Amino acid sequence: MSTALAQTWYMTQRQLRVFARQPAYAVITLIQPVIWLFLFGSLFKEVVELGGFGTTSYLDYLVPGVVVMSALGSNLWAGMGTLEEIQRGTLDRFLTTPVSRAALMNGNVVHNGIVTALQSAVIVLLGLLGGADYAGGVLGVTVLLVASVLLGTVFGALSNALGMLVRQRESIIGINTFLLLPLTFLSSAFMAPAQMPGWMRQVARVNPLDWAMAAGRSALSADPDWGVVLVRCGGLLVLAAAAVWLSIRTFRSYQRSV
Repeated sequence: MSTALAQTWYMTQRQLRVFARQPAYAVITLIQPVIWLFLFGSLFKEVVELGGFGTTSYLDYLVPGVVVMSALGSNLWAGMGTLEEIQRGTLDRFLTTPVSRAALMNGNVVHNGIVTALQSAVIVLLGLLGGADYAGGVLGVTVLLVASVLLGTVFGALSNALGMLVRQRESIIGINTFLLLPLTFLSSAFMAPAQMPGWMRQVARVNPLDWAMAAGRSALSADPDWGVVLVRCGGLLVLAAAAVWLSIRTFRSYQRSV
């Protein structure tokens, strides 16, 4: 177990070094969340008067939604990195080494989790500078970051598995584009559940994106419902474990094909 963890950390460091050499990429990935945060925050700031938002500030409501959306958006593309390593032959060269096969996949997942946590923290800070109030304090912010990392792990691992299976950029782009907007708008990212059509509320209840938002918003409120937080984060943890297991199984299938 200690060897597998050490190898996973080694593979994670490898990915982090690549990320550190491309600081422009980190800035670019934050542009869209900032647009969502301040453009939509200003455009729909009066919508809280409809009720059901649990706050009088739309920015307070929007920040967890933007954090979770950013986690989803960045991790959906994890499979592109896996596909690039397959096409370059890097992954095949690693197969000739004694490194753990789980570490090859999990290093990417851990790297994405660290990057997601950093991006989420920056968005939370920008929201604070924009006037958002986090009544739940540091603990509430921590829960939001954990929820976003768990959600990112789910879709990052699934994206890795997808990269192994389809091995075509066009397919990954098409599937990601198909998933991103429906998952976002069939959640409480922009609108309180009480103001959503009944069928949409039912879909949101089984949407992992909404689980992360609900956990984060509850933890950030002045009176957190820890039952909601534990159930939603527990559900995300189960999905994350299942997605990581699937990505490892898919990798072993790829290994047998080369």
